Amino acid sequence: MSIPLVGVVMGSDSDLEVMEAAVDALAELDIACEVRVLSAHRTPDDALEWARTAADRGLRVLVAGAGMAAHLPGVLAAVTSLPVVGVPIAASRLQGMDALLAIAQMPPGVPVGAVAVDGARNAGLLAARILGAHDDGLRARLDELRATQADKVRDKDARVRERFEHRREGGVTFGFSS
Repeated sequence: MSIPLVGVVMGSDSDLEVMEAAVDALAELDIACEVRVLSAHRTPDDALEWARTAADRGLRVLVAGAGMAAHLPGVLAAVTSLPVVGVPIAASRLQGMDALLAIAQMPPGVPVGAVAVDGARNAGLLAARILGAHDDGLRARLDELRATQADKVRDKDARVRERFEHRREGGVTFGFSS
C-alpha cells in the first residue's frame, strides 16, 4: 500500500458526500490519501496535532472541507507549511457563500487555496497538480486525464452538431463549422 501524500479532512461526517469527490479524484490518479473528520471547534487539539504532524507522516498537501464559518482550512494552515486547499461546503442557508468567503479571506501570512463551493473534485485535482510539479509520472497521468476529458467534450460536440446539422430556421443553419 502506498504512503498517503494528501490529507483529506472535513469538519463533520455530514461533509463526507462532498469530500468523497476529492478522495475519488486522487484514487483515479493513484494517489493515496488519509481521510479524517476533525473539527476546528469541537476537536481543536486533534485538528492542530494532525496538521502539525502531517509532514512527518509523509503528507504533502492538505485538502480541508468546511461549511459555514469554515475555520478548519485556516486553522490547519496556521500550524503547517504544507499547502492547504479549502473546500467551502454548502451547509447553511447561504449555500456555501459564507464558507467560500471565510476560506478565501485568510489573513496575510496564512494562505489557503480555495475552490468552488462543493468543489472537492477540483480540490483533489489541484492537490495532484501540486504533487505533479515534481513527479513526471503523476504529471503524465494528469495529462492523460485532461486528454480523456477533451475527448469526452469532442464526442458531445459531435453528437450536438449531428443533431442540428440539417435543421434550418428562417434560412439560418444551426450548428457550427469546423
